[in-house]
Amino acid sequence: MSSDEFVVTPWHVEGDIDYDKLIKQFGTQKISNELLLKLKKITGEDHFMLRRGVFFSHRDLNLILENYEKGKEFFLYTGRGPSGHTHIGHLVPWVFAKWLQDKFDINIYFQLTDDEKFFSKQELTLDQTSSFALENALDFMALGFNPKKTKIIINTKNIKTLYPIAAQVAKKINFSNTKAVFGFTNETNIGMIFYTSLQSAPCFIENKPVLIPLGVDQDPHFRITRDVAPKIDKPKPALIHNIMIPSLLGPGGKMSASDEKSTIYTTDSPEIVKKKINKHAFSGGQTNVDEHRKIGGDPDIDVSYQYLRIFFEPDDNKLKKIYDDYKSGKMLTGELKAILIEKINDFLSIHQEKREQVRKNIDDYMMKD
Repeated sequence: MSSDEFVVTPWHVEGDIDYDKLIKQFGTQKISNELLLKLKKITGEDHFMLRRGVFFSHRDLNLILENYEKGKEFFLYTGRGPSGHTHIGHLVPWVFAKWLQDKFDINIYFQLTDDEKFFSKQELTLDQTSSFALENALDFMALGFNPKKTKIIINTKNIKTLYPIAAQVAKKINFSNTKAVFGFTNETNIGMIFYTSLQSAPCFIENKPVLIPLGVDQDPHFRITRDVAPKIDKPKPALIHNIMIPSLLGPGGKMSASDEKSTIYTTDSPEIVKKKINKHAFSGGQTNVDEHRKIGGDPDIDVSYQYLRIFFEPDDNKLKKIYDDYKSGKMLTGELKAILIEKINDFLSIHQEKREQVRKNIDDYMMKD
C-alpha cells in the first residue's frame, strides 16, 4: 500500500487516513464553523473534541439542530462490538455522547452487538462475545450516563425488541447493495449479511429522529440505514463521526482490542500502562537527545501527544505549551510520555473504581424486552 492509500471499513482500518479524502469517498459533510457555532449557542459551550476536529464529519447534524430549535426532540444511539476488553479509543464517542445527553437531557441507547462479533471473528464463541458485552457495558456505565434515560441493548438478549424492527429494514435491503458496500462474497456467512438490519434497529426504537456519535469506520452500515429509512416511513438517522484513534505503534491503523501491544485497555494497571507507553508508543522525537534539542520533535505524528490532544488534555493552553515545548526540543520524548502516563493513570484510577461501583446496578441500565 502506498503512502497516500488507506482503507476504512467497519472491520479493517489501514494506512494513514486523509480525512478530507475520506469525506469525499463516504459522501459525508465536514463539520463547518457555522455548525460548531450553532451547537455552542444551543449547549452553552463547545466541547474540546469539537474544537480540535476529533469529531470532524457528519450526516444531517444541521437538521437535528434546526429541528431542535423548533422544539422537535431527538434521541442518541451508539454502541460497541464486544470482541475483547474496552480500550481508550472506544471511549471517545461515548464520552461525547455523555456530553450530548447532559446538554440536551435526552435518551440514549447503547447497543452491544455480541452476535456480529461472533459472526465476524472465527475464533470467538457466542458465550465469549456475550461475556465481553457485559464487561464493556460496565465501561459505558462508569462514564456517568443518566440511568433513567439510558438503555443498554445486547443483541442476543434483546432480540424480541429488535427483530420486528430489523425485519422491516431487512425487507428493503437487497443483497447486491450490501455486497457492494461491504465487499461480501459467496463465502460470507449469512449472519453478516443480515447484520446491518440489526444494527439499524435502534435507530427506529423511538418515533423521533436519532443522532449517532460513532467512529467513521462504522458509517457504511448507516449509509444503508439512511437509504432504507424513508422506505419504512422513518426519519433518516443523523451521524457525527470521530477520527480513528491511532494505534500505540503509530500511523497506519487504529487502536485494536485484539492487539495488546497497540492498545491501552480500561482494565490495565498503572504498571502496564507505563510499560506499554514507554515501550511501544510511537515517537515523533529524534534519535538522540542532542539532535532532539537541536531540531525538535514532531508532535503531529507523536502518539503520546495525539492521545493528549484527542482525549486526555482538555485544557487548550496546557496542550499548546506541550506542543510548543516538544516541537522546539525543550521537551524530550520521555518527558512527553511521562505526562501521558500520569494523565491516563489518573483517569483510569477513577474509571476503574466507578466501573466496580456500577457493577451492582447493571440491571438498572439494561433494556427489558
